[in-house]
Amino acid sequence: MAEVERLATELAALGVDAAKVGRPLDREGGLREFDILGGRGFISFLAVARHHCVYVCNITWYG
Repeated sequence: MAEVERLATELAALGVDAAKVGRPLDREGGLREFDILGGRGFISFLAVARHHCVYVCNITWYG
């Protein structure tokens, strides 16, 4: 839980550039995915510039 909160804080600090982080690599915006815990999982998030926030939509952990 702490790792997800830390990543969400860092993504929010990126501002509009958060729409360029993670997968898919070939486009900006939309639902993005970012690996966590050394590849043992990922978070799906949506960076909405006009709302000035990042929404964490899903957390997947392969534990």
